[in-house]
Formats: sequence, structure tokens, C-alpha cells
Amino acid sequence: MDFSKQAWDQLKNKTADDLISALKKDGAIFDTSNGAARVYRFTDGRRVTIHYHPHKTYGPNLLKALMDDIGWTEKDLRRLKMIK
Repeated sequence: MDFSKQAWDQLKNKTADDLISALKKDGAIFDTSNGAARVYRFTDGRRVTIHYHPHKTYGPNLLKALMDDIGWTEKDLRRLKMIK
């Protein structure tokens, strides 16, 4: 997924809690956890593993991989109030 610079500037400040909250709003269901790794599943079969560390943000490469796994567009991020 390619996002605008403005979207990336806002996304890079999001924590694991922010991302998990947005996943739940979008219908993802907690599946399992193993240590710091939490797996969420969507009803359409998509699955994403979130590395949970409270109050920590993600690096650009991991954040891009997460966005690719989840499949959100900028429109989805706005709908979920992840970006303005």
C-alpha cells in the first residue's frame, strides 16, 4: 500500500493500542497470543499478528508490513479515525 506523506506522518505516531482499537472497530476478532504477539482475524480470512508493546510505536518497515497484511487504504484509515 502506498500512503501519502501526510498519512505516514500521522501513522508513525500510532501505538499498538491505537492499532488494536482500529482493528476491533473494523471487525477483527482476537484469536490467540504467544508472548508479545497477538493474532487478530477478520471474517473474510485475513489475519494479522500485532507485536504488542504498550506505548511503543512501530518502525516504518514493520508498520508498512502491518498495513499490507491488514489491507487498509487511506479511506479506511480515515473511517477508523487513525488519520485525519
